[in-house]
Amino acid sequence: MGTALTVPKARLPRRQEQSLRAAQYVRMSTDYQQYSIENQAAVIAAFAQAHGLKIVRTYRDDAESGLRIRNRAGLTNLIDDVRRDRTDFDHILVYDVSRWGRFQDVDESAHYEFLCREAGISVCYCAEQFENDGSLISGIVKNIKRVMAAEYSRELSIKVHAGACRLSSLGFRQGGQPCFGLRRELIDAGGRSRGLLERGQRKSLQTDRVVLRRGPPEEVETVKFIFDRFVNGHRPEKKIARELNARGVLNRGQAWTFYKVQYLLQNENYVGTSLYNRSSFRLRGVRKKNPPALWVRKEGAFEPIIEPELFEQAQQIFVSRRKCRGLSNEEMLKRLRIVLQRKGRLSRWIIENAENVPSASLYQLRFGSLRKTYRLIGYSPERDYEYVDSRTMRRNLVKDLVLTVGTALARSGEDVRVDQVHQVLNVRARAISFRVVRGWHDGNVKHSPTWTIRRGRYLPPGLIVVVRLDNANKAVRDYFLMPASRLPGARAGFTEGNAERFGMRRFETADRVIRAIKRHFANERNRRSLKQFSR
Repeated sequence: MGTALTVPKARLPRRQEQSLRAAQYVRMSTDYQQYSIENQAAVIAAFAQAHGLKIVRTYRDDAESGLRIRNRAGLTNLIDDVRRDRTDFDHILVYDVSRWGRFQDVDESAHYEFLCREAGISVCYCAEQFENDGSLISGIVKNIKRVMAAEYSRELSIKVHAGACRLSSLGFRQGGQPCFGLRRELIDAGGRSRGLLERGQRKSLQTDRVVLRRGPPEEVETVKFIFDRFVNGHRPEKKIARELNARGVLNRGQAWTFYKVQYLLQNENYVGTSLYNRSSFRLRGVRKKNPPALWVRKEGAFEPIIEPELFEQAQQIFVSRRKCRGLSNEEMLKRLRIVLQRKGRLSRWIIENAENVPSASLYQLRFGSLRKTYRLIGYSPERDYEYVDSRTMRRNLVKDLVLTVGTALARSGEDVRVDQVHQVLNVRARAISFRVVRGWHDGNVKHSPTWTIRRGRYLPPGLIVVVRLDNANKAVRDYFLMPASRLPGARAGFTEGNAERFGMRRFETADRVIRAIKRHFANERNRRSLKQFSR
């Protein structure tokens, strides 16, 4: 009898084993809540122990807002696992209703919980005073909690926005990384500097403030260059970006584009003005532009980079564009014809200074180029623009030659580095530059044709491979090799008779140029070896 009452060691049914397994979901809104997830996990662990649950999986979202499920990888993966029946648990433990989410539509929060319950998985709010058992009371309390969580986000958003506007009106920086040429400086409550903030860094004390300061001198000079080229040089944004990229000037490691230059030209930070609330992005909703009456502007908040007069001139160009942007093609061409009749000729300078006429850059954007615009009104400028038509051909010629020479030198064992911005080969601390030269003739049969070599903005010491075009400037005639040190000034014209004066050696094909370059480096290597041996 005694043995009959003894319960032998037995295994619980598999379903009962699974009922003791749970997953936990934890979330913190910002990086400042560094202990939030640990606190949530501690409460959840105590709840699991009290209810005999074993936590087998964790889903977490670090520094993610609870306003919506987008960007919350943890909750997204949890719901996806539930939908696809990839769960090995039947309880989900959450700290409280607000950690599940502060959805502005409370039905969305209920929807995700319903998906879990439909799959046979219970959602437990460990720190709440009610038990989520599906009763009428728990449903009412839970829905009130969801409304309170959503309302808390709305109230907090209003308070944060009001505080940001007040600080911005005092000249303090609100937002993240500033524009090119500017830096963020952290100051304490007493106005003392605590150093510059690097990219990705933020203040850690609520009493600290951020102000804008001038950036490195080279970036400041680039900003001034852009404004000068746009206002005084009448250069459109696209050409300014192309010029900066050709010079190797980058925008924080990236190439300049039309939109980056345009944004810089319209940024009031460069005249020392702090500007805030130009657009709103409340509660992760749709971003909308605010009317100027709602903008928070603080003039003289920090030292300017650009003079206000120059900045205003740049803005007038944009205003002129906007006024003329709605004009039809026919109206734009009609106004240009009137200017042509008055002046007798056309140029970029004449167009920019004419009244009630779109800017030259707008004509370029609308019709492709000024030359195409001129053709549409029947105007033929006296200046020869053939070199513009052949510009693409010359660029492609240089690119192909750089690739050919670089590949040949690399195969011969040289360490070749290609500067793709300037189309220069760097071989053993020596540079090989490339120039395509066009010929011209004044029409006098007694004079010889002349070819002009231009130094360009970037010419490192080393060798220059000169590609000479034929008399029609359509095809390659021959090649020259010369030291970069023998090129005087910004340009030099040479003929058949004086090429040797610049140390130029002529070659009929590119292969012969390559062999000459190889001999040059071989002789240089031998000279170095001889010097070392003599020592």
